Amino acid sequence: MSGEARAHDARDGLYERLRAYEGRPAATAGRGRDPVNLPMIRHWCEAMGDAHPAYRGPDAVAPPTMLQAWTMGGLSGHEGRSEEYGELLGLLDGAGYTSVVATDCEQEYLRPLRPGDEITFDAVVESVSPRKTTKLGTGHFVTTRMDVRAGGELAGTHRFRILKYAPAARPPRSPEGAERPERSERPRRPRPVINRDNAGFWEGVAAHRLLIQRCTACGTLRFPWLPGCNDCGAGEWDTVEAGGEGTVHSYVVMHHPPFPAFDPPYAVGLIELAEGVRMISNVVGVPYDKVRIGMPVRLEFRRFDEELVLPVFRAVEDGPAAGPGEGER
Repeated sequence: MSGEARAHDARDGLYERLRAYEGRPAATAGRGRDPVNLPMIRHWCEAMGDAHPAYRGPDAVAPPTMLQAWTMGGLSGHEGRSEEYGELLGLLDGAGYTSVVATDCEQEYLRPLRPGDEITFDAVVESVSPRKTTKLGTGHFVTTRMDVRAGGELAGTHRFRILKYAPAARPPRSPEGAERPERSERPRRPRPVINRDNAGFWEGVAAHRLLIQRCTACGTLRFPWLPGCNDCGAGEWDTVEAGGEGTVHSYVVMHHPPFPAFDPPYAVGLIELAEGVRMISNVVGVPYDKVRIGMPVRLEFRRFDEELVLPVFRAVEDGPAAGPGEGER
């Protein structure tokens, strides 16, 4: 955002006008478009790879993290959004903060949701931040709190935070045909966050082994790594090594936002391994627009710099695929 725009914010008291919306309704007397129902629960569990028995059968409950799903408006848009919330967003748009990105959410669960529950909700503008400068640009964080009720009883709360911002100026693009800098001169990829729960996985990757956790009590495989078993709750586990075969269960093509260490567009796949677990990684070996659901892939380990090795998946089109560790470096 330009210095002129920042000075304009201060001059016309924009932040004070934005703060005046704190505590005002963002949605009033909203109703879920459908009661809590087993088909939606089944689709959610299939997409998330969650086979917990609590979400199946005559006594099923909904996964707690579906809390927001029952309040969403779908492709036809939101119902019950307040005029005040529209005014707040319009005020930000008028000040030049025309882009929006969701940043995070927090949920609190007070009682399980069960098939047949009728969902109602109200939302309030909980806070508007002072102007913040991020890598995306300069703007204001807006936090809303939604109270979700089932049959009139409070079932949970959902806090949702967005950034309304003016995009930062992009660096000028290199002239067509200009040589790109060598990989060693380019920014490094972000480092993975390694903690005591997943350190064993990254030790395996460094040794070109893709390790999957296995509960020693019930035998369930799980990925990503967790401190305990989702199925039986046991805390003891060992590992099995993935064979490297898999298929593209789903994928997205990343175009925006651009990051210095990446070259968009590129494909990011949700890979279903032959062992039955799923993981997210890059799909390589074919153009991004040739990736397809169901495409067979084979594990490789690719070195991105002197410290970082990551698992990627090469599309298997014709002939034998390279084994783990035999791909590009």
